[in-house]
Amino acid sequence: MDAKNLSLAASDTDARLRQAVSQTAPGTALRHALDMIIAGHMGALICIGDTENVLAAGDDGFKLNISFTANRLFELSKMDGAIVVDKGLTQILRANYHLNPDPSLPTSETGMRHRTAARMSLLTKAMVISVSERRQVVTVFIDGRGHQLKTVPEIMSSVNQLVVTMQNTRQQLDRSLLRLTTLELDNYVTLGDITDIFYLFEVLITACESLDRCILELGSEGKTVQMQREEFMGDLDEEYTLMIRDYARDSSEENARAIRRALHDASNAQVHKASSVAKLLGYENRTEDSIMTPLGLRTLSNISVVRAGMADKIVDEYGSLQHLMDDIDKNPDRLDDIGVKNPELLVDSLYRMWGKH
Repeated sequence: MDAKNLSLAASDTDARLRQAVSQTAPGTALRHALDMIIAGHMGALICIGDTENVLAAGDDGFKLNISFTANRLFELSKMDGAIVVDKGLTQILRANYHLNPDPSLPTSETGMRHRTAARMSLLTKAMVISVSERRQVVTVFIDGRGHQLKTVPEIMSSVNQLVVTMQNTRQQLDRSLLRLTTLELDNYVTLGDITDIFYLFEVLITACESLDRCILELGSEGKTVQMQREEFMGDLDEEYTLMIRDYARDSSEENARAIRRALHDASNAQVHKASSVAKLLGYENRTEDSIMTPLGLRTLSNISVVRAGMADKIVDEYGSLQHLMDDIDKNPDRLDDIGVKNPELLVDSLYRMWGKH
């Protein structure tokens, strides 16, 4: 399999694993059944979806074709074999079903139930759930990859740590962005300044991705955490892209998205290294103290009188924030000519940001 197909396969597995985590999150009927199985100190092997191939890999058992409920799944788990459920979690098709996956399929699992689950997930497109009677843990398998379900208290412990990280990082980032605006208006931004801010953006985004996984695992218990997440992130996603466009040699949105992906994929050391950031922005031989001239898209977009799309128009007209500031006093009517409504308010806002009158 070539690199492109490997990437597509991994992406498909990730998407199916996220769906599986969502289906087994607190608040779902399936999770209720799994919690009852754990509380009853029992084990279970449950295959969900791709029923044709699942049934082809086993025999015996009881043919049921009954409506799916959490209580029924719990009661049927008292038998030794696997339980086969349809993809939509509407019917329980088989119980006490004896599965015989190919023993040559690779797996690093040790317990018999987990080995069978891992191999069935490799053999079919089913979501396979294994509940360990001895260890009292639930593992979901997709394409051979196992994901162990956590309890709500375990997830909340991770959430609390992430929330503290995001809160502190957001406060530091807000202070840095305010300082950056002043430096931009003074025309004294260095490569080191923007490197530090890019790093803070990446810390916040990485923590947010971890929090998103926690929210997915929390299911119906994650509403409050989701609200906290929105509070921390706000419109920073757009502000990050605008800042990259401000300093990239190619200021197009497409290039900014490519730079964001590269920054996110880069190692911690690379994101913290000014020369590496300079190369991503399209510059060579830049040092930490090199002066960087912003277009001004981020600063202009933070002014209430600048309508959507107008910041790009102003930058196209003036070329940079510094040229705009140099020309404002000499030719204030120019802003009016390019369609800026209330140019006096725009000028006043810029000077207030600058701390000057």
